[in-house]
Amino acid sequence: MAQTALECINIQKYFHDPVTMQVLKNVSFSINRGDFVSVIGKSGCGKSTLLYILSTMDTDYEGDLLIDGISMKQKREHELASVRNQKIGFVFQFHYLLNEFTVLRNVMLPGLKLGKLSAEEVEHKAMEKLRILGIENEAHKKANQLSGGQKQRVAIARALINDPLIIMGDEPTGNLDKKNSQVVFDIFKELAEVYKQTLLIVTHDNEFAQSTHRIIEMEDGSIIR
Repeated sequence: MAQTALECINIQKYFHDPVTMQVLKNVSFSINRGDFVSVIGKSGCGKSTLLYILSTMDTDYEGDLLIDGISMKQKREHELASVRNQKIGFVFQFHYLLNEFTVLRNVMLPGLKLGKLSAEEVEHKAMEKLRILGIENEAHKKANQLSGGQKQRVAIARALINDPLIIMGDEPTGNLDKKNSQVVFDIFKELAEVYKQTLLIVTHDNEFAQSTHRIIEMEDGSIIR
């Protein structure tokens, strides 16, 4: 029996400035553990707004969001922050690495923040994630010494450090050339198929989307397939 990692139920979202406008309309779907799902649609269709809600960053919506079977609706901000740190890994279009730190330190930061393991254990785990992504040799370089493709791999390792229930990506290949986009896609595919990692990726790249397990297509704030 597949376990549900994330479920949204009739999510509706309105913007009220300067006039009231509905940006998400009755969005409902669920994602099982180990699913590799892409969300596609034209710019302005509501993809990023939806991701912001699913990642618990935006709490001003109607409907319900369940992560690991638990509703996020009544949770306070500190509880949501804890969910984000433990259950969700983020990979963005821009890697947001800290240039003054080494690659290893960048990957360790969310693990140190979570505070469940000692610094030594977090470091060991960070090296393990870098090894999975084939960049353990870059561990002691400063982040700004890496290529764009390498930086995005470091960002993926950082997203994995707390063994999240789900990794959410917002255009993670949007800043990369074709070759590096393929590298990142192959990493995601391996994470899903070998490590059973759940992935939800918002993308403009139809070629990327076609190769995922499942596509959710949006138009004008609704899911059309």
